[in-house]
Amino acid sequence: MSAIIFDVLPIFIMILIGWLTVKIRLMKAEIGDALSEFVFKIAVPLLLFRTIANADFHGASPFRLWIAYFSGVGVTWVAAHIAATRFFGRDDRIGVLAGVSSAFANTIFIGLPLVQRTVGDKGLVPLSILIAVHLPVMMIIGTILMERAEHKIAGKKERSIAKVVRQIAHNLVKNPLVIGLAGGAAMHLLGLTMPGPVGAIIDQIAGVAGPVALISLGMALEKYGISGNAGIASVTSAFKLLLLPACVWAASHLVGLASDWTAALVLISSVPTGVNAWLIANRFGVGHSLAASTITLTTALGAISVSFWAFLLGG
Repeated sequence: MSAIIFDVLPIFIMILIGWLTVKIRLMKAEIGDALSEFVFKIAVPLLLFRTIANADFHGASPFRLWIAYFSGVGVTWVAAHIAATRFFGRDDRIGVLAGVSSAFANTIFIGLPLVQRTVGDKGLVPLSILIAVHLPVMMIIGTILMERAEHKIAGKKERSIAKVVRQIAHNLVKNPLVIGLAGGAAMHLLGLTMPGPVGAIIDQIAGVAGPVALISLGMALEKYGISGNAGIASVTSAFKLLLLPACVWAASHLVGLASDWTAALVLISSVPTGVNAWLIANRFGVGHSLAASTITLTTALGAISVSFWAFLLGG
């Protein structure tokens, strides 16, 4: 257990360091935004590019991995929606936000460094396969469900599924993560290797992706905080940290995933809620406090829950 704690604790200490640098005014929060841009647009795309380009998939199919993960997402999302609308009496828009907040893992800023540290580089292969579809699937589902909820409640015009998918696809084409994954896949399929100096540069930039991501996330936490909805946020946080990884763990065993792929998926699913929940709330102008409170609570409690799942997987 002590070995697991020493693996997990530094992840959250770096988030704390980022938070403290803003809290004590050592650096401005805007610097954290710039670091996040560097991570999202340069460091992580290069890490994903390198991982996929050099990956050995051992003939494994990605479909079982996607089924294992997204079946867990589906169960958790539905449970959170029911809890928000039936037990807390909120409307369908908050129900959608509760589902997003409970099921949208922070795969890039926390999941990536966590899996790399605890599972090793071999864990980055299933993580990269998941990242390839995670953002588009979650954003398409979240946007469609939110627009339907707004149509039901406020009578707003609902866009067709084709228009939603087309808009998100257009955005994804320019997404640095997608570009990095596509470039790595092309290198892998063509059997190309990077020249020594180029590989060395990519290795150095990719190597800072995890630490910088964690510190920049900590610097961003100041703008979230606990802003009401403590009751429902506690439920969504519990679903995110406990129900989602439990469902993913069970589904991974049912579909027969390899142990290291199972470990990577469960650990990814156990990390705090991603900031995309806040972005969806911002996009539709509803549920800001629920998304913010869930992000803060899951990040504050993440060290405990992630250590628990790492211990369970190690056992």
